[in-house]
Amino acid sequence: MFYDIIKFLHSYWAYITLFALAAATINALVKFFGNKEFAPIDFRLSLFALIATHTQLLLGIIFFAVSGYFSENSMGEIMKTPALRRIVIEHPFGMVLAIAALTIGYSKHKKKLTSHPKFKILAITYTIALVIVLKMIPWGTWF
Repeated sequence: MFYDIIKFLHSYWAYITLFALAAATINALVKFFGNKEFAPIDFRLSLFALIATHTQLLLGIIFFAVSGYFSENSMGEIMKTPALRRIVIEHPFGMVLAIAALTIGYSKHKKKLTSHPKFKILAITYTIALVIVLKMIPWGTWF
């Protein structure tokens, strides 16, 4: 029962996370290349993407803990089976890297005083994070 709830939350919160991350990334890129001024909506978009991805990470950690992948399979079996390795090793590792990029970018952008450097940092780090997330989503098992 708990496993099903966490799986459901992790699967469907992913849509919100992906949308928020894509919106914040596109916003940062458009405003960086358009030389726009940093506005409160830009701060909110990047913050919401950060919060959504961290929430997804927490749901993923809980899901990973209750999934039983390691109790049912040895590490050797997991590494030999490409689909299992993708879900148990590569997906979590990639997502942690993406969230690290987001967190670093968000933290660094707050220290900049003018709009162009703020958008530059957000555009670079959020784009890196979005690419990693899109690469690491287990598309075959998600839908």
